[in-house]
Amino acid sequence: MSRILILGGTAWLGREVAAQLVAAGHDVTCLARGTQGPPPPGAELVAADRSAPRAYDAVSDTDWDEVIEISWDMDHVTGALAALARRAAHWTLISSCSVYASHAEPGADETAALVDVAADTTGDDYASAKVLCERASADVLGDRLLTVRAGLIAGPGDGSDRFGYWVSRCALAGDEDVLAPTLSHRYVQVIDVRDLAAWTISAGLAGTVGVINAVGDVHGFDEVIARARSVTGHAGAVVEASPAWLVEQGVAYWSGPRSLPLWLPDEFTGFCRRSNAAFRAAGGELRDLSETLRDTLDDESARGLERDRKAGLTRSEEQELLAALSDARTI
Repeated sequence: MSRILILGGTAWLGREVAAQLVAAGHDVTCLARGTQGPPPPGAELVAADRSAPRAYDAVSDTDWDEVIEISWDMDHVTGALAALARRAAHWTLISSCSVYASHAEPGADETAALVDVAADTTGDDYASAKVLCERASADVLGDRLLTVRAGLIAGPGDGSDRFGYWVSRCALAGDEDVLAPTLSHRYVQVIDVRDLAAWTISAGLAGTVGVINAVGDVHGFDEVIARARSVTGHAGAVVEASPAWLVEQGVAYWSGPRSLPLWLPDEFTGFCRRSNAAFRAAGGELRDLSETLRDTLDDESARGLERDRKAGLTRSEEQELLAALSDARTI
């Protein structure tokens, strides 16, 4: 049994990590405000505001086999390092593939250049903040640090509403049409939250160090939608629209309201095609995409297929666009 501290542990990925650790019999402590809910049963919550002085007092006199840091707030990360690094045998920082300067090269690995961050930057944007957190952690921890550059995370509990949009929409549409961007030469690369958590745990307990992209296998966008249709029994057509037409109609890329989630501009040819060779070599395992889609559908259905979403088109917006596209093609 190992003694593990998660800096977080009450939200999506952190909670999954905590739950799997508890299930494996480890002694798990979660330091968090607790505003997003309790940790999983069996994990101890140390309620603390990481912005407050002495936030780590309750955990700083304990020897930890593993500390897992999830935050991208530079003050939180450096505060934790100052208070806890000397008591941690191993440290895992959850970073992001957003740190890379270019998303144009398919197959790029961990050696790719990072976003250029000046020494005096405040790290207000996510990518810059993650780069700064990586630098600070490496400076303090040296060869005790595993930096996990996670790709797009998917699966049950996803609050971003991106990956779940497609299986949800196919289920909601039934035998009616679904709108999609042109699908050829477009790709999707996701990692199931449960697989990311399982590998983060096993790699940390094994003492794995260095930088590793924790990303899924690459799938064609058309394959993802075909599998979503199979899982849901969607019987309508998938109507593809050109990027130029979608942009003219005010449809956004990737995420957010009135978007087609996971759709990217053509110049992002490598964003969803990063190498996961190092992840695989370090023992990373990935479940079949259809399993993630089925479990995501169950989660989406439980939350309500017609609920307000953070990402995607409403069904009425989609139907209006389908009608407009049909009219444009008959002129």
